Amino acid sequence: LAERRSTLDHFHTFIMTKGTTSFGKRHNKTHVMCRRCGKSSYHVQKSTCASCGFPAAQMRRYNWAAKAKRRRTQGTGRMRYLKTMPRRFKNGFRERTTAQSKHASA
Repeated sequence: LAERRSTLDHFHTFIMTKGTTSFGKRHNKTHVMCRRCGKSSYHVQKSTCASCGFPAAQMRRYNWAAKAKRRRTQGTGRMRYLKTMPRRFKNGFRERTTAQSKHASA
């Protein structure tokens, strides 16, 4: 009976490995959605975003991550003000006037 018990114990023991069995224990969320950048990178316990650095005033950016800088730099959004600048510069930033006609008046 003692022999039988030891074989049964051996049969029912699960060896903890770094792989499959460990992955079954993952059911807590460390990162949730960030208010500023919208990515799921806001660390709940640290209360900082791994992507944009929220709640820090400056956005998180590093020169070693050139692609990440390119994704969120100036020109990737709507540019509500800047997109009109080339046209306004070309016309000398005139305001409250009507454009002069390019055709000579007869």
